[in-house]
Amino acid sequence: MEIPPKSPDGSEKSPQSKELLTSNTASTLCISSRSESVWTSASRSKWDIYHKPVIVVSVGAAIFLFGMVITTLSCIQIKNKNVYKMCGPAFLSLGLMLLVCGLVWIPIIRKKQKQRQKSHFLQSLKSFFFNR
Repeated sequence: MEIPPKSPDGSEKSPQSKELLTSNTASTLCISSRSESVWTSASRSKWDIYHKPVIVVSVGAAIFLFGMVITTLSCIQIKNKNVYKMCGPAFLSLGLMLLVCGLVWIPIIRKKQKQRQKSHFLQSLKSFFFNR
């Protein structure tokens, strides 16, 4: 535990000044911990918003197609038929899982964007009425 520094005249700080110091520090930390993107109103491009789900969907589709190719190779008479029979369905399921996750992610982002727009509108409306 820290001992508060004494003032030049030798007296200790009052309890009220300690409260002001801690509350000021806490509010400063709280403000500095917030990210700027939440508080700025700069519009983001569609690619900035949807790039992660688009990448997941494209990778999922590629893995799914690769799984289809491997599964069809297991139907043809070749040397390593058992390997293709094991790997084909694994790639099919992994690709389908990524594809579905990405496709579900897109409507979730749209819903969040609408809620964020409504919230921003309500905050500006509230500040208009209460800051008079």
